[in-house]
Amino acid sequence: MLGNNSLMIILAVISVIIWNVSFFYRSRYMLHMMQLEGYLNESYLRWIKEFQYKVFSFKINIPMIVAVIFALITLITGQPLLNLSNIVIWSILTILSTNFKKENVKKDLVYTKRAQRLLASMYAVNFLILIISVIIYSLLAKYFFESYAILLLIGTILYYFAPYTLCLANILVKPIEEAINKHYYDMARDKVRSFENLKIVGITGSYGKTSAKFITAKILEEKFNVLKTPESYNTPMGVSKVINNTLNDEYNAFVVEMGARNIGEIKEMADLAGPKIGVITSIGPTHLETFINIDNIMKTKYELIEALPPDGIAIFNYDNQYLKKLADKTFKEKILYGTENTEFLDIYATNIEVSELGSTFILNDKNGNSIKCETKLLGSHNIGNLLAGACIGVALGLTFEEIARGIKKVEPVPHRLQLINPGTGVIIIDDAFNSNPVSSKAALDVISQFKEGRKIIVTPGMVELGQEEEEANRQFGRYVGDTCDFVILVGKNRTKPIYEGIFEKDFNKNNVFVVSSLNEATAVLQKIVRPKDVVLFENDLPDTYNE
Repeated sequence: MLGNNSLMIILAVISVIIWNVSFFYRSRYMLHMMQLEGYLNESYLRWIKEFQYKVFSFKINIPMIVAVIFALITLITGQPLLNLSNIVIWSILTILSTNFKKENVKKDLVYTKRAQRLLASMYAVNFLILIISVIIYSLLAKYFFESYAILLLIGTILYYFAPYTLCLANILVKPIEEAINKHYYDMARDKVRSFENLKIVGITGSYGKTSAKFITAKILEEKFNVLKTPESYNTPMGVSKVINNTLNDEYNAFVVEMGARNIGEIKEMADLAGPKIGVITSIGPTHLETFINIDNIMKTKYELIEALPPDGIAIFNYDNQYLKKLADKTFKEKILYGTENTEFLDIYATNIEVSELGSTFILNDKNGNSIKCETKLLGSHNIGNLLAGACIGVALGLTFEEIARGIKKVEPVPHRLQLINPGTGVIIIDDAFNSNPVSSKAALDVISQFKEGRKIIVTPGMVELGQEEEEANRQFGRYVGDTCDFVILVGKNRTKPIYEGIFEKDFNKNNVFVVSSLNEATAVLQKIVRPKDVVLFENDLPDTYNE
């Protein structure tokens, strides 16, 4: 027979194991969300606030409340039998509160070295608190297991509030991360400057910059050996990685996409890459949660132009009302492009014809030169992105013939109005990478050009539009109501403004489906779709937006 003391030791060990297992599962989920939020505490805390019902769900709240109540009763009564029972009950409740099931996610947690350092830091913070608690407890208690419920209470608190201790851990490792980042940033900056004849182009904009980057690279390949930053690598660390690992003397042109969510970030990118040509494709209401207003976005994007050397060339989309103001105040050499007010433009498009298979247009310059261009890219908005690439080509000495040849070779950028024929008779338009008021309207314009089949849209709506988000989504819903025959909305709460906008257009209620996930949306789609239908996937949000 085991004595009470031996039984307490066994139960205590079991409780420690259970705490570690449950803490790991909770920490792993929160680390995943922190990684998706770019390791930014501000963004991560904003996510916790929005999705509090997931972080502190019924599944964890009820067991933890019961555990705390039972622990307090145990401490107040001081009954040895209750002490034993408390450990058993606490262990069962903690297991019940743990979410062992792996969520169905689009992008798994990646245990990068940074993620490993953060997880280690988080464990260090919590173990330090536990060790200090145990030491203090040992000094005060006559018998170690006399009030073991106190330690269980502390363990419960640490487990429950793990989402916030992750923030504390992130603050603690910040100096280490900054030192590591600076090392790679400095290495990349020195390396890129060692290539004296390298043609470096910086491209930024609220939207269109990734497409313009792919287009520019394809056009410049008519004359140069081009390296472009891959996919959506548009942060200092992403670009540093490309420079350090891939750039070499075989390349004579380097096209760099530059993204930003805060003032100063484009300057940091420009200081890193050192472009001689800077392009701003557009300015609009994106990332307003951090930029707050359009003026801050204008200021940030213009940092690229300010960073150009005295003999640098600034290229502006003069159709954009905000860029027109920035271009007019620029005294550096500049190239203006667009499709409106062509008398003020250096490069412009006329005779634009857009179809469901692509577009044709005449490329002109202010000197009277012109050439017909063909493209497989869908949507009239892509004409502007092609013009940006043409301007860069002109700045680097390409002829109109070379530019037109490059434009014809440009393939649709993955997940950006990408036309897919899966061989089932159904046409898919994949515009899932991102969405904003301009691109979403352009996508609907594209789908409306298809003469046959029913139009079906699958969308979670647009995000990061700040105070304009609700109205932008409502307007998007109105456009959808005018254009589509069936609508599948992903996320009941997030898509409410779209839902309201759709029914301002007297839409058939039976043709609108609201689901919780992309998997559910796919299941609904399979039930309603038939040959010749056109399905538009407009935007796909990261896992942090799962409702």
